[in-house]
Amino acid sequence: MRPDASRLRIVAFGLAASFAATAAFALDYTPHGTQPGLDVTLGAVSVCIDCHRSLDPANAGFMPHSTWGGSMMANAMRDPLFWAALDVANHDAASEGHAGVGDYCLRCHTPRGWLGGRVVKNGSGGTTGTGGESGCKLLGNYASKDRDNSDYSGVDCHYCHRLMQGGPQGEAFIAGNANAWVDDALTCESTPGFFGPCRRGPYQYAAGSMLEAPHGWAYSSHHTGSAICATCHDVTTPDTDQGPLKTLVRADGTDSGRPFPIERTSTEWSRSLFADAILRDGFGDAPSGTPAVATVQPCQACHMRTSQDPLAKACEANPAGSRTGNLPVHEFAGANAWVPGIIKAEYGGNLLQQPEDYDRTIASARDMLASSATVSTTITAYTPATPTTAGSISIEVEVTNLSGHKLPTGYPEGRRMWLNLQVRSAANALVAESGAYDDATATLTEDVQARVYESLQGIWDAQSHACVVESAGAKQFHFVLNNCIAKDNRIPPIGFRVTAPDDPEGLEAGPVAANYAETSPGSGVLVNTDRVAYTFSVPAGTTGPLSAKATLYHQVASSDYIAFLRDQSIDNAFAAENDLCAGGPGRPFTVGPQALSRGEYMYELWTSPLHGKSPPEPVATGVAVAKTGSRRR
Repeated sequence: MRPDASRLRIVAFGLAASFAATAAFALDYTPHGTQPGLDVTLGAVSVCIDCHRSLDPANAGFMPHSTWGGSMMANAMRDPLFWAALDVANHDAASEGHAGVGDYCLRCHTPRGWLGGRVVKNGSGGTTGTGGESGCKLLGNYASKDRDNSDYSGVDCHYCHRLMQGGPQGEAFIAGNANAWVDDALTCESTPGFFGPCRRGPYQYAAGSMLEAPHGWAYSSHHTGSAICATCHDVTTPDTDQGPLKTLVRADGTDSGRPFPIERTSTEWSRSLFADAILRDGFGDAPSGTPAVATVQPCQACHMRTSQDPLAKACEANPAGSRTGNLPVHEFAGANAWVPGIIKAEYGGNLLQQPEDYDRTIASARDMLASSATVSTTITAYTPATPTTAGSISIEVEVTNLSGHKLPTGYPEGRRMWLNLQVRSAANALVAESGAYDDATATLTEDVQARVYESLQGIWDAQSHACVVESAGAKQFHFVLNNCIAKDNRIPPIGFRVTAPDDPEGLEAGPVAANYAETSPGSGVLVNTDRVAYTFSVPAGTTGPLSAKATLYHQVASSDYIAFLRDQSIDNAFAAENDLCAGGPGRPFTVGPQALSRGEYMYELWTSPLHGKSPPEPVATGVAVAKTGSRRR
């Protein structure tokens, strides 16, 4: 189906410059894809709730709104970490003479507000004026119910289900930075004139069947594959109307000319075996040893798991069980088990979502983490201590990435995984430790043997000829100013190919300051495991047998990152949110930061005993026991 192009207000590559010509800001940060000013505004989530949310608790685990409601997709605009980072991005870009970069950030987080012309672009070729880049023109607030047609309902139903593979004039799909094409036709062929535009999805219904939607619908192969996820899950420096804001500087100091790659989750997947075939040995339900099947495993296979519930249905009007084994659950499971709890506690009492929605999101994140990796621990050498002499123990820990992308992936700032290795005596006394973490201070001890998996991005300094990620001993996180990668030792997915035809140097997603062996010499395919060797002294008098326990942890936000956001807001005198947005719709807010800057509010939440300091989530554990003269796995 091709929407009526004459009815669309969509700006393609060559036409987008009209915004820059009339804009109050020097750069157009979002020149590609569908632009603000739709003929048919995005329908409120309330349009979908009556049919796609169930009041019956027995159905809550599979109904679309019930499972989406607690997700980070639904809460992308309630996330206090995002808002604190947005203020830093706006300040950083403005410091270089490029105001308004928040337009680029908010496009992904509030497609409703952005396409509605309430961010920077007003939908008529002009701008909303100062404040839009900070979210001050948006309708609603953090605690607005989805029924209120709020811009704070995140990445919602009508947006995702109006996405198209290409533009109305045959324009190509554009991955990343929310460069999306949105169906804006007034009618839909399946039910002309009724609830148009089409709701697009992965199903083809028989006319008049019990499963046919009562609104305009269209089958969309785009919704069955990973390209739709790449819309927002590859993030690149703003590709402005005047070229990329930042280009990637190589490790040798030369400028690659490539737009700086900030997040590459989709690219990581596309270079893995998951994009080629389902690996049955060790994955899925097939018996061990079953050969690989030549079928792509898209993002949805893991992040929108199919419900096997015997009552599964997509709509309240559908028969119970009509979608059992054939209903992608809209939980959008990820690795964030911390922020949903904050949103539940801070705003959940006012939202349509029930507390159980957030509880399901947290549980699904923990399930996702538990399925993402395995850890094995092996004692490779052991000299027992005597009452008068010290001994020693050597250990190898192997971490295997089972996910379809790097481990960890996504937003790089403050996100990390690490190995904690503890050696204990027969009396359970701690003998040695690497990667120790203090819950009270949220401090990770990065000893010389510690393995921390992360991507550290920075700003190239020509004088020191280095990618700088610290200032005065404190880590820096300047998202929109970064132009180099100092470290990326995150574990590749299985079958990961470093290079691609459009990236012969492997600059987009290859390891940096880390070495992963090829699966076979010259293959260009990296192993999906990391092996870490440790050696510890065993104090005299330690009694065995000794046990070695390695635990892989995941953390959403490091203490360094939270402190950075707070310090930036203080050092740069960021305004309290109600002052920043004075005169905006619904201001002053009575929820959220209010009399605090967003960075200070985030720090206040982080220090609250109610929320904890982004507590590390255990992912996988491996244990080994050392006895005199033996080696055990």
